[in-house]
Amino acid sequence: MTQAIKQALNDKAWARWTALILVASMMFFAYMFVDVMSPLKSLLEEKLNWDSATFGTYAASEYFLNVFFFFLIFAGIILDKMGIRFTGILSASMMVIGAVIKLIGISEWFQGTQLCEWLDSWWVAFPGSAKMASLGFMIFGCGCEMAGTTVSKAIAKWFEGKEMALAMGVEMSIARLGVFAVMWISPAFSNMFDQSVVAPVAFCTSLLFIGLICYTVFTFMDSKLDKELKAEGRADISGGEDEEFHISDLGKILSNKMFWLVALLCVLYYSGIFPFQRYAPNYVQETLNVSAETASRLFSVFPILAMVLTPFLGAFLDYKGRGATMLIIGAVIMTCCHLGFAFLLPMVPEVWLAVTLILILGVSFSLVPAALWPSVPKIINANILGSAYCLIFWIQNIGLCLVPLLIGTTLDATGGYRVPMLIFASFGFLAILFGIWLKVLNAKHHYGLEAPNVKKNKQAEEMEMESVDQ
Repeated sequence: MTQAIKQALNDKAWARWTALILVASMMFFAYMFVDVMSPLKSLLEEKLNWDSATFGTYAASEYFLNVFFFFLIFAGIILDKMGIRFTGILSASMMVIGAVIKLIGISEWFQGTQLCEWLDSWWVAFPGSAKMASLGFMIFGCGCEMAGTTVSKAIAKWFEGKEMALAMGVEMSIARLGVFAVMWISPAFSNMFDQSVVAPVAFCTSLLFIGLICYTVFTFMDSKLDKELKAEGRADISGGEDEEFHISDLGKILSNKMFWLVALLCVLYYSGIFPFQRYAPNYVQETLNVSAETASRLFSVFPILAMVLTPFLGAFLDYKGRGATMLIIGAVIMTCCHLGFAFLLPMVPEVWLAVTLILILGVSFSLVPAALWPSVPKIINANILGSAYCLIFWIQNIGLCLVPLLIGTTLDATGGYRVPMLIFASFGFLAILFGIWLKVLNAKHHYGLEAPNVKKNKQAEEMEMESVDQ
């Protein structure tokens, strides 16, 4: 009789789901901070003299260092060389540091300093407060994007051969709960402190400290898991001496056609979602002629269906597959919703219609991410998975950096939201085309994007490496 293998920590359901909650909590607080100023756009114009172009430039700054200084490329190398514990702590610390700098930049105290006066003296169209806030947002953005890739690899490690897509779906749902929460909390804190733009940012900054603590607790659990895996002689998806990462492995990723299709679909889809989130509360406010607080609360329903559906879609993907099909359907829904925002809602400016379109967009926001991120481990080997995620995030960040600038400039030039919404819809249409291409290649080369998630054996891993080389 074959001797039973001793259970490792991630074989115990309570342990791996506890680990998931810890890393997801960090992302929950990060998502809150990302959108904390979205409901405050009109207040920023009133109190800090920011116009739409300034707000767009500030929103784009989150991705500036990731894109133009290739920070995400280095982040992937750090992740694969140093592991999820070091990289996670580093990313959480960078988020805290960046948040503090941003908080200082928008504070009343900073407006009277010589540094702010000097910042105001050049690039006059971009206020000193926006320059300082953007610097902090750049640093936060480096940490946030690095954290996203680290959490993805951590989940892939802890849930390998188990409920990986479900776990990634739950993590995304928890993170998106942060978007829902901040759309209520941000205007509420602002009103509580006499229309302050500082109070909501200060509150969300304090939550990032808690996120750092949560991830620190996770590192102790992960260290114990590694010791157990080493003692049992079992493989570790995060890599090791037998699967050491090399810089040359980046070529294997970049030469993979499936990788490029996933990456391009990713940048197109998210360019129609995250930049839209920045402007959506103000769009709802102007289109329905309601207060900023009411508009923010109406838009807060956006992640609700995504939060509810994503775990179920992840479970469906684990047991039934159909990842490429889900990507196409999600892109179709997003395109239709943005066309509705461009034409239908301005003609019928009713709350029920706005909420309906926002909720349906949330369905799209559950379909695509639920299928996208669990698909990457199926086409990329484990020892270079972190770099693959970071390369995808880097390509995604190019769009997320440039699109807010485009939308802000277009909004100032046209004075309305129809053209920006058509731009978002065009991204969705292109994502549909790439999704179809992805499905065709998957059917031709059998990458498994439409297949259920199963634990790989050694032979499967060798076949996977061959497909990556091709």
